Amino acid sequence: MLPRGLRNNNPLNIRRSKDQWKGTSKTQNDKSFCQFETLEWGWRAAFCLLARTYCQKYRLCTIRGIISRWAPPNENNTRAYIENVSRLSGIAPDEPLGNPSDKPSRWMALGMAMAIQENGTTSIDWFAMLRGWELAREEES
Repeated sequence: MLPRGLRNNNPLNIRRSKDQWKGTSKTQNDKSFCQFETLEWGWRAAFCLLARTYCQKYRLCTIRGIISRWAPPNENNTRAYIENVSRLSGIAPDEPLGNPSDKPSRWMALGMAMAIQENGTTSIDWFAMLRGWELAREEES
């Protein structure tokens, strides 16, 4: 059985909220997390959140800054989450990720490492992630 995030086509387990994401499934039967039509749409939403909301709006552009807000200690072992994402991505916790437009590979590495952490598996479709990145970036150009 696939992990919940992958069953929902939501690799970073984005919580349900008032946000109306493109590509959400018509049927939302998970009470806590968004469900997307395809994994690409789930990745698009993840990259929009990471690049726009976390980096541009909140000015959180390091692994430690992003994950401290994404996975707070009252819900997660935040320290372990930060350490694992840093190890998987090869980016130090306090190293600036750079501008998403200038350093896309760093942001994709962050997203994939977070998806591995969230889903407990490395069996995640890299091509869907790349297509999701493109969907997120198309709107900015």
